[in-house]
Amino acid sequence: MNTTLDPRWVTIPTAADCLKVSTKTIRRMIARGEIEARRIGPRLIRVRMDKLDSLGQPLAWNGGDK
Repeated sequence: MNTTLDPRWVTIPTAADCLKVSTKTIRRMIARGEIEARRIGPRLIRVRMDKLDSLGQPLAWNGGDK
């Protein structure tokens, strides 16, 4: 029996820690459809970890004001 956890699906607190945001922010992002998540049972929610990497928009760097 394979007891290794599948790293593709993580808890909301783990996802929040990865993005350095609150769990409330992760829940709002799930509600808006920005993050893929699945309900496992009546209470457990898991977030698709590999989708977290593609969040946000790249920022154009203009060199900043000096």
